[in-house]
Amino acid sequence: MTTATLTIDLHAIAANWHMLNRMSQGQTGAVVKADAYGLGIDRVAPVLAQEGARQFFVATTKEGVALRRVLGPGPAINLFAGHMPGDAEKIRSAQLTPMINSVDQLIGHVETLPGHPFGLQLNTGMNRLGMDASEWGALRDIALSQHPRLIISHLACADEPGHKMNAAQLKSFRDMTAGLKIPLSLGATGGILLGADYHFSLTRPGIGLYGGLPFVDAQPVVTLDLPVIQVREVPAGGSVGYACGWIAPRPSRIATVSGGYADGLIRAMGNGATMTHNGTKVPVVGRVSMDLITVDITTLTDTPGHLQLLGQHQSVDTVAGFAGTIGYEILTSLGPRYDRVYLT
Repeated sequence: MTTATLTIDLHAIAANWHMLNRMSQGQTGAVVKADAYGLGIDRVAPVLAQEGARQFFVATTKEGVALRRVLGPGPAINLFAGHMPGDAEKIRSAQLTPMINSVDQLIGHVETLPGHPFGLQLNTGMNRLGMDASEWGALRDIALSQHPRLIISHLACADEPGHKMNAAQLKSFRDMTAGLKIPLSLGATGGILLGADYHFSLTRPGIGLYGGLPFVDAQPVVTLDLPVIQVREVPAGGSVGYACGWIAPRPSRIATVSGGYADGLIRAMGNGATMTHNGTKVPVVGRVSMDLITVDITTLTDTPGHLQLLGQHQSVDTVAGFAGTIGYEILTSLGPRYDRVYLT
């Protein structure tokens, strides 16, 4: 078979949620945006709901509608993007809860969906989504009169525990929500790990559910095995791949595996990356192309049927490091051509 196999361990996702839930002081939700970080919202979200997650977060209304079809009635589905123009009917029919980010969004929501649940997002320093302190000060009484279900913000540097921005945002969030009896949420995975001060009423783990940093104790979730299509002998001085991207320093055995940047294995990985065979690391050589990657297997005593890129020996963050990126990008880029196997 020339199709690579992407194995997704749903038991590990459940275990990671429970570990983060035990750390959290309040309720624990789940972030399943971007198709559950590329792993399949239709398979991942029901597992999290079964394990006890009752608050889910997605990026857009379209994602929220898809998630409601998967989960059915009951769990809250919150939209980070808030209430965008033209989305009222979808928000109503799918029973979604937009996190309102601005005066315009609040006005639009109240006018088109009076009485429909909503939350509020505050900007405490990330300067991405949410109301600034001045906007919130002017709007606070009006917004509170509409009975928001939840108030959230988002940490910019939670993966760096010693960063001064964490304490600054915590203070800002406390100042902006002082005296309120409404459920509050500040911490995602990194915020959970920062400690109880950052937990408030609800935490929102995302990347930690899927085995990524900064949750170093997470169980690995994904395994990616790439089948070997061909093995050839390359003499010393022979070149491999586009633009002669690698020159053999010795007589070498080169395995060509099925997978490439069309599958989300980004081109920047290239020389310097490794794959594994029974725990032994072997180097990627030459450029990653659209469908193929070449690997130097000279040190192996046998000819493997496949090589592993992600798994027990190489995490998503290790692979991300090969390409100078982050685990989030690797996970969410994994393409549709894989044979996906779910461990249940």
